[in-house]
Amino acid sequence: MKNSELELYTDYLLSSFGATTATGLSAMVQGDVSHDRITRFLSRQDYTSKDLWRQVKAMVREVEDVQGVLIFDDTIQEKAWTDESDLICWHYDHCSGRTVKGINLLNALYHCNGRSIPVAFELVQKPLQCDMVTRQVKRKSEKTKNEMMRQMIHACLQNALQFRFVLMDSWFSSEENFDFITSRGKHFIAALKDNRLVALSQEDWKKKRFVRVDKLEFPEQGTVQGWLEGSARAVRLVRQVFKNQDSSTGKLHLVCSDLTCDYDAITTTYKKRWQVEVFHKSLKSNAGMAKSPTQTLRTQSNHVFMAIYAVFKLECLSVKSKINPFALRFKLLINATRSAFDQLQKFQAAA
Repeated sequence: MKNSELELYTDYLLSSFGATTATGLSAMVQGDVSHDRITRFLSRQDYTSKDLWRQVKAMVREVEDVQGVLIFDDTIQEKAWTDESDLICWHYDHCSGRTVKGINLLNALYHCNGRSIPVAFELVQKPLQCDMVTRQVKRKSEKTKNEMMRQMIHACLQNALQFRFVLMDSWFSSEENFDFITSRGKHFIAALKDNRLVALSQEDWKKKRFVRVDKLEFPEQGTVQGWLEGSARAVRLVRQVFKNQDSSTGKLHLVCSDLTCDYDAITTTYKKRWQVEVFHKSLKSNAGMAKSPTQTLRTQSNHVFMAIYAVFKLECLSVKSKINPFALRFKLLINATRSAFDQLQKFQAAA
């Protein structure tokens, strides 16, 4: 599916370094496309995960493999000065440990053979509802992010996407998610909170003799087989110890449903989860996700879709040019600055 307005708008996002507006796009193409046409384009229809899949499907089919991984994580784009709505509202940011006002976006990133491709997304919307306990009016989503994630996995399976593991942080490490993934013939590797309870034998599990995962004794760079509270499924557990920038020591506990995996396989595979953090950074830094003054729910949502597709296009350019996406954007910035400098010199010479 080729849509000239879609391609133009996403190219504009990648080549802009300030606010992205319909008027600005029209000025960039010297009025060949009116700002009203761009506004109508953003308002015409809702762009969803299905539309994203249509755009990325051909590239996915070129690189996919049964050893691919499907990575889930959410990000919040702060919009402190934008009017509150079902989409732009207050969300708890578990990274910063505070509540922020903005757009909460859940992404599914497919990583395989060195390529990172967004294959599904959901925007967290919170319609206005009344809390029957406190009698206070507050915003609440009709679906949890965990429910959204399971729906996205289902959609990926329907699209016949090939992958072996689902990777996720502790926010999504629920037994319901684990059971959903394994019941579909896939495996998971996930981070666990330190207070997660585990039994070291089936008998201990049956008798509810559990130990906190942070109290377990792990062999150096080895695994422990255990049974998580709430599930009769055996899993592999590992503990990674690493040094922080301030020289303090940190620990990361991982759980894997594939009992054939050893320490190296689990930790090496989970490192691929970092690709979704790079993707989120690119959304904000390279595709102007926060730089649109759109006002309606549809145009705001569609702008986020455009930013996701723009990052995908930048990834494709990066592979072809063999230049890092951030370096590629910096080259655009340098060229834009040079062009502006040259124009300034002409104005000064003519003055």
